[in-house]
Amino acid sequence: MSSSLRDDLGRGFRMLSATIAVLWVLGTVVAAEDQPAPKWELFGGYSFFHPGADVHGTLPLGLVPLTSRLEPNPLGVGVSATYNFSRWFGLTLDASTNWGSGEASVGRRIDDAGFSNLSFGPKVTFRRQHFSIFLEGLVGDHRLMPDAFHDIDKLGIMGGGGLDINLSRHVALRLLRADYVFSNYRYGPAVTTPETQIRGARLQSGLVLMWGGGPPPVPPTATCVVDPAEVFAGETVTVRSNGSGFNPKRTVKYNWSGSGVKVAGTDASTQIDTTGLQPGSYPVTANLSDGSKTGIASCSGTFTVKQPRPPVVTCTADPLTIIMGGTAMVRADANSPDKRRLTYSYTASAGSVTGAEASATLNSAGAQAGPITVNCMVSDDRNPALTASATTTVMVEAPPPAAPPAEIAELEAKLGLHSIYFQTARPTEKDPGGGLMDSQQTVLLALATDFSRYLTYRPDAHLTLSGHADHRGSSEYNKALTERRVNRAKNFLLEHGVPASSIQVQSFGKEQNLNAEQIRAQMNANPDLSEDDRKRMRSNLTVIVLANNRRVDVSLSTTGQQSVRRYPFNAKDALALISTTGVEKKPAGKRRLKKK
Repeated sequence: MSSSLRDDLGRGFRMLSATIAVLWVLGTVVAAEDQPAPKWELFGGYSFFHPGADVHGTLPLGLVPLTSRLEPNPLGVGVSATYNFSRWFGLTLDASTNWGSGEASVGRRIDDAGFSNLSFGPKVTFRRQHFSIFLEGLVGDHRLMPDAFHDIDKLGIMGGGGLDINLSRHVALRLLRADYVFSNYRYGPAVTTPETQIRGARLQSGLVLMWGGGPPPVPPTATCVVDPAEVFAGETVTVRSNGSGFNPKRTVKYNWSGSGVKVAGTDASTQIDTTGLQPGSYPVTANLSDGSKTGIASCSGTFTVKQPRPPVVTCTADPLTIIMGGTAMVRADANSPDKRRLTYSYTASAGSVTGAEASATLNSAGAQAGPITVNCMVSDDRNPALTASATTTVMVEAPPPAAPPAEIAELEAKLGLHSIYFQTARPTEKDPGGGLMDSQQTVLLALATDFSRYLTYRPDAHLTLSGHADHRGSSEYNKALTERRVNRAKNFLLEHGVPASSIQVQSFGKEQNLNAEQIRAQMNANPDLSEDDRKRMRSNLTVIVLANNRRVDVSLSTTGQQSVRRYPFNAKDALALISTTGVEKKPAGKRRLKKK
């Protein structure tokens, strides 16, 4: 081997080693990228060869070597197969051939040559989503096939790179592949024929088929959570971001931003101060990054600052008319549409109001006769607070002239309290305003008239209504039934002028019932019953006991007087009251209980 060939090969191997080293360094630089890579790549396409050399050769029987500049050869094809060991590094087996011109005469063939190669070497690819750039270094058999001389195979090297445009996951267009070609040939005696030194280029273009390597990585994602989603100005909002699909070996960093609102912090969650914000919607965005080009995700959330609504309130008083020095209960029925905590306060144009909750007491002491305006005010717990107010009027009347004790005693005696009796299971849940028989309404009407007059002398007096039921039915049922009975009697008195503050109610259900001996004693003391009536009642004592326990008793607070428990046996509706079925029986005409 000549020293020139050794030098050329040495230079070639040094260039190949340098190319491999450069490719290795560049591959290490891009190793952090996360683009997927196929395991196999198969290229096929057009190949163009430019020798970049003069051919020197001695023809058979020739004495003097000929020299000619080799023309570029556009007639060629190329194939290569690459196996990728990683995303960026692979080994390529390459083959290409460019055939001769086919011209006949020596003079026309001297500048034409074919070229083929079978080479092997490393390949480094810089991969992006839509394109890939690669560098390669190849060494192998190079065959130069001049049309005027014989074919020679020599060891040669190629180095270069190219650009692939990704059409899909499995197909790419190799827009350009350019390699520098280095190899040496001799076509004659060394003493007379110089070396033919190929220092040219190979250009290729075609399609690349790719497979293997698994699916492309799923890009990372992020979700944002805003809690709460609706607030009032001044309340704190917490925003959190949850990322998934990031490289577990990298640290994810968070960058928060907002429109119209300041968002601070670089952690997965942060808080927003809404003080001073106007009502409306405020978007918040989190940008997440693990430091790589593909490790990026973002998410957004929105919170709403609500328009504050003031509380609402109504103000009522009971009773609406009091005697000078008397008191009335004042109630503020208030609520906050925004569910805020409320504070109550009261003022009065005369007298005094005590209480700081939903109810207060108006004391008219020191006030003159006439109206007193009471103002009920509420404020919520905001800063500044939203308020609301309402008023009610209580009329103060001068006390009536004092009545002689004898007249008061006469009124107390005239009250003539009597118990009120009800039919079986009356009133019902569906008709709580019914169930009061005509005879019992007459009794209550007389009571309302007499008691209203009595209040002008004894305004502090009140009636107590106590409800009872017979022993049939459960305790819960009878308790509810007696509540309906006392409320029905109370409402009748209210409808006929008795103030609500002068009535108290209580229900006993089937507790404290009268027994048969007590009923028998009452019948014996009833002057409206004859001896025959009493005998007939005693024969039906069980039914009579039930009827006597379906009642509302009345008592007077000032005297402690209890209502007379005298059953209305001679009333027109007595039979309906006594019935145990709950069905009203209407006797024809005016009937008394028949004597047997």
